[in-house]
Amino acid sequence: MPHFILDCSEHIIQLKSPEEIIQAVYNAADATGLFTAGDIKVRINPFKYYTVGNTKDDFIHVFGNLMEGRNDHQKADLSKKIVSTLKTIFPDVPILSINLREFEKSSYCNKTMV
Repeated sequence: MPHFILDCSEHIIQLKSPEEIIQAVYNAADATGLFTAGDIKVRINPFKYYTVGNTKDDFIHVFGNLMEGRNDHQKADLSKKIVSTLKTIFPDVPILSINLREFEKSSYCNKTMV
């Protein structure tokens, strides 16, 4: 945990390599000190077909899925660090955003738990 899934316009991965983008988001999340480094997961979904306000403007939106337990200040800091990182490497991309979702420990399950 956590998972960061980046939805983006396909052009984004032509501006920077997927590996470079993934590493940048990973590093930003790791720098917060909120997670064990080996637990951070990052994925990219580039979209060929999309509309943004009826335009084809480039975009990146990060969906962050976190285990419950962080306070509002920690979550806001995490969001700002990731968007700031993306803004640094994509200064001309008009839409850079993130939202964080928490899930409950009581309902989470992975294969080591069964």
